[in-house]
Amino acid sequence: MQTSLKRMNPATLPNTGSMGYSQIVVVNPGTLAFVSGQVAQTADGSAVPDGLAAQTSQVVANLAEALRAVGASPQDIVQMRIYVTHLDDDAIAIAMPPIMGFLDGAKPSLTGIGVAALAGPDLKIEIEMIVQVPD
Repeated sequence: MQTSLKRMNPATLPNTGSMGYSQIVVVNPGTLAFVSGQVAQTADGSAVPDGLAAQTSQVVANLAEALRAVGASPQDIVQMRIYVTHLDDDAIAIAMPPIMGFLDGAKPSLTGIGVAALAGPDLKIEIEMIVQVPD
């Protein structure tokens, strides 16, 4: 059974649909998966790639694996939080295209947060998700 999420951009709030996310997501009762922040680490322990673009690609791959593990798709993502060191227009221009590609038209609630540092000195981006697991 497919989950039922209601995505909203009320006229009284900025319309963020064209930017790839929703202001509000209403979730019907069901099982939720809380996916820990994914960083540019691989299951085999390979070195963290250099640069925000390469790290974002690895983070997106990890997010896809997390969804696969719970039997979900991007359409089931309720909320994403994206943490980026040195968050500015350039970082947004680098990170958002692969993230939007991963979302494939899904428009979860989304928050971008600039941070001074992440859990490792070479890490530049971390993304966590809340996912409604399909029945």
